[in-house]
Amino acid sequence: MDLGTANTLLYTRAHGIVVNEPSVVALDAQTGKVLSVGTAAKEYIGRTPQRIRAVRPMKDGVIADFDVTRAMISYFVRKTITGLRLVRPSMSICIPTGITQVEKRAVIDAAMLAGAVDISMIEEPMAAAIGADLPIHEPLGNLVLDIGGGTSEVAVITLSGVANTQSVRVAGDAMNVAVQRFMRDAFRMEIGDNTAENVKKIIGSAIPIPNAPILEVSGKDMVRGAPRVVKVTEAHIREALREPVQAILEVVLRALEKTPPELAADIYRNGMLMAGGGSLLKGLDQYIARETRLKVFVDKDPLTTVLRGTAKAMLDRETYRSVFIN
Repeated sequence: MDLGTANTLLYTRAHGIVVNEPSVVALDAQTGKVLSVGTAAKEYIGRTPQRIRAVRPMKDGVIADFDVTRAMISYFVRKTITGLRLVRPSMSICIPTGITQVEKRAVIDAAMLAGAVDISMIEEPMAAAIGADLPIHEPLGNLVLDIGGGTSEVAVITLSGVANTQSVRVAGDAMNVAVQRFMRDAFRMEIGDNTAENVKKIIGSAIPIPNAPILEVSGKDMVRGAPRVVKVTEAHIREALREPVQAILEVVLRALEKTPPELAADIYRNGMLMAGGGSLLKGLDQYIARETRLKVFVDKDPLTTVLRGTAKAMLDRETYRSVFIN
């Protein structure tokens, strides 16, 4: 299971990837009863009446609301295991690097209360390297950048271990917030979370993109309080995303600075892997390649790289025994 800030993905031995849905839960505000989970619940964000709350229980890659996370995992596990309800699955979960023991314990407890047994954990950059088929067992430096919803993590991996890791709590969510802030400052207009995410996906970029479309964005005028539509260009959103993009570049540079010379030479020859939904931002790979002078390549399906690696390690525990951290 990839328990992410933005999306939760589940893989089973029998059916492959069976769940790929937003990490959102809609609750009855008075009783706390779960009304909707995943894709359906995401549509509730910013549109709920007072009696309904739409909650994102994960923040910065870790559990922010334990009870809601447990309910969300239970829902996805029940959706995955068809037939015999008495089955309690063993589960491998990927987690961010650098989280505390308390945060790890919360993930394990939430998964166990949701019905799982025999829980193993793997760090997300390591899972991404396995998912992209990098030679992690060899004495070679592999550089991985995983940009999720809540965190961006960089790791230098060699001999099935992490030689150096750096992370920053700036990723896809921070980009959405940056778009919302820019719209407030430049246009005096408020837009919702889902609108900001859509704007980022359609015209967001790290470098100038030729022939980019002009997008009409609707929201609420902050002065008059009435609905309003403005035209937004790729240059506007590139300016909005400048700070989070710079923060991601800086965490890469920090990791390279702390990498031993032999591993740095390997990385220069082999380049850097980018994974996670944030790596889909247009031109981000080219921007990082230009600033670091490294070859940068984005995985073929960056949204599922981490889950594929976690599944691969789970299915061949003997080969990948050393990558699990508990």
